[in-house]
Amino acid sequence: MEEHRIAHQAEDLWHTLAVGQEITVVKRSPSGDVAARYPATVVARETADQWLALKAVWTYKRIEMNGLTFSPGDHLIEWFSPVQSFNAFAVISPEHVLRGWYANVTYPAYLESSPAGEPSPTLVWHDLYLDLVGLPDGTYVVLDEDELAESGLQTRDPGLHAEIVAANAELVQRFIKHQLPFRLIDSTDECRAHDRRQSQNESD
Repeated sequence: MEEHRIAHQAEDLWHTLAVGQEITVVKRSPSGDVAARYPATVVARETADQWLALKAVWTYKRIEMNGLTFSPGDHLIEWFSPVQSFNAFAVISPEHVLRGWYANVTYPAYLESSPAGEPSPTLVWHDLYLDLVGLPDGTYVVLDEDELAESGLQTRDPGLHAEIVAANAELVQRFIKHQLPFRLIDSTDECRAHDRRQSQNESD
């Protein structure tokens, strides 16, 4: 993953992104194919690990998985880092209710300069099999471990396989401890979303 990060390093471009700026997001599948492309807006930045929060709108059909629902019109607060090997999306209803979190083990995110004729840069994230669904009550489930096993990566590239497993373990711990990238944005309407894990932590 470090070789990938260095190959796509563009710190100057990453630091130029400003709150309110519109960008394009591209998701790549583990094989490298483009799996999705959608618009988003920068809504927050964090110094630690250069986390960047984007706001996007779910426009695809209604999807339910392991207790988490994505519905047309939902807002997604999506956290990306050019350093860390995972991201996380808060799924928030139009009524500002937190439905839950969907997180992905990935290569570190990176930016591509705007193609000629396009006003916004492109943020690319490259999926690496394992996902996490986390619910507001603190329960979670790790998905697609079967896909990772069937990929043959453990034999073909044991180093990358070990990094994916380690990144997933850290992702789980960050969800449990309510650490970035599992954070809501207080400066937006999403501050009204309710995360029961946070309430429980504050009452301890």
